[in-house]
Amino acid sequence: MPLAAALLSSGCASTRDYPSLSIREVERNMRARPSKAEEAETPQLPAASADLATRLDGLVAMARTADGQFADEKNRAERAVAAAGGRTSDSWSAAQIALAALESHRSHAMTALAELDQLYVDARDEAPLAPSPKAESIAAARDTVSDIISAQDSVIDGLSARLAG
Repeated sequence: MPLAAALLSSGCASTRDYPSLSIREVERNMRARPSKAEEAETPQLPAASADLATRLDGLVAMARTADGQFADEKNRAERAVAAAGGRTSDSWSAAQIALAALESHRSHAMTALAELDQLYVDARDEAPLAPSPKAESIAAARDTVSDIISAQDSVIDGLSARLAG
């Protein structure tokens, strides 16, 4: 038995020194850099196709048409809100209907924005590391439509606040 214990404990105890697993100074100073061949192989991302440009123009035109309709209704809504009486009056109901018409025209622009958002997500999925010219074209159209919607939101919010107050 003492012989067995001695044999077993000799497998666990060792006097050999093993190297440390901590990071060495040379490893701290190393930085991964792409080789010149890897840099040269980076493909150029394709530009937006003519079909995509036509589609983007159509979506921006859709938002602008909705904005024109919004502008036509805006004056009517402003007059209705200015003339609105108490919450139970017919004039207050007419102002609510005028605001709903504005929101309806805004929703057409929102439809264009939603489609642009999806196109942008798809374009970024194709080139996730950097925006491609395709994604940049979509982003520019999206910014235009987003600005239209922001202006409409300001009008609706202002009229709603006046009607509630």
